[in-house]
Amino acid sequence: MNVNTAFAFLAVFSFSTTASQFIPEQAPKSLTNIAIDSQDLCEVAKNTLTYMENYPDDDFAVHRGEVPMTVSMKSVTRTLQFLCQVAKEDKKNAESRLTNADFIKTHFDFYRWLPDKITANDWAKKSNNKVKTRLLSEIPADKLFITKYYVKMLDGSDEKNGTYQQALYALPHDEKELSPVQAKQRAGQLTRFKYTRQDVIGGALDKNKLAEPLIWLTEAGLHDVLLQGTGVLNVNGSKRYFNVHRNNGIAYDYTIGKTEQARYWYFAEVPGIMGYGTDIDNKIPILPQVTFAGNVKQLGLGKLFLTSYQVGGKQESKIGVLADQGGAFDGNLFQLDLLSGAYYGWKDYYQANKHLPDYAETWLIVLKPQFVK
Repeated sequence: MNVNTAFAFLAVFSFSTTASQFIPEQAPKSLTNIAIDSQDLCEVAKNTLTYMENYPDDDFAVHRGEVPMTVSMKSVTRTLQFLCQVAKEDKKNAESRLTNADFIKTHFDFYRWLPDKITANDWAKKSNNKVKTRLLSEIPADKLFITKYYVKMLDGSDEKNGTYQQALYALPHDEKELSPVQAKQRAGQLTRFKYTRQDVIGGALDKNKLAEPLIWLTEAGLHDVLLQGTGVLNVNGSKRYFNVHRNNGIAYDYTIGKTEQARYWYFAEVPGIMGYGTDIDNKIPILPQVTFAGNVKQLGLGKLFLTSYQVGGKQESKIGVLADQGGAFDGNLFQLDLLSGAYYGWKDYYQANKHLPDYAETWLIVLKPQFVK
């Protein structure tokens, strides 16, 4: 379906299996004060486009999405290209049209995202975490659950010692030279699939020298970085980045806490914060405040989302690219996760983000056909 045809037959799409809806709407009146860095937004858009162009056969992520059915891959690509075209012109002219609400309203079509409350309520009932149960069960019918994830800043050591007893491990030695496809074919024989998180914490890898420790940190730090996916470590005064590489094949369990999870990730050292990718060498470089993690499998990589919410009595909005994912989003069409920044822990993360609400009006936004060059 081409772009013109897609927008000529706008309709409400309802999915009985998820109860999630994307509804074409006029530009929202609440859209004001877009709090983003347009150059950062362009950078993430460009990096995501590069991945989509280089890996068109990644049918997990590079597709128009199961929802909504009216948005073509070509329209997603053109939307991201337009962001960078505008950002490039604005940098030259010392302006920022992507933070101008009237400009966004004029140039984009809006699809209001209504959450899948059926799944959210089901997961709420199964959760043993009271806060999580409350947050899931209280998702409004007309707003999305907007969480904030962050890059974990940690102190670490090159060597194991009394303070730093747990390692981030590289891929086990029996898998180092294997591609993801080759590893999948040999899954039953590989070290990676043999151990739970609790096994690794108990010393299974170190005891038998099955994998190389990249860096050493505390057990609390390990759980945090396994949850966040990226760690920024201060080691002897130097800042080093570590990103999840491949996991042990055990699914993330949304109903239990982080220390109880059996899922375990092996890591690799990287040059910066990385988002989605099929392997460590092709992950998308991402930036805070303009990147969303979400259900890439059902939504499709590269979708552009706008959120709008009240802060201190004033309306504020964010625009970000879907360029990351996580195990918590499998089957999840009620939530997006904004990359908020880098923090040492909950206290400084909370201090920086406590003013932000848990729920927000959310739209998929797509460049209008008449502005395609």
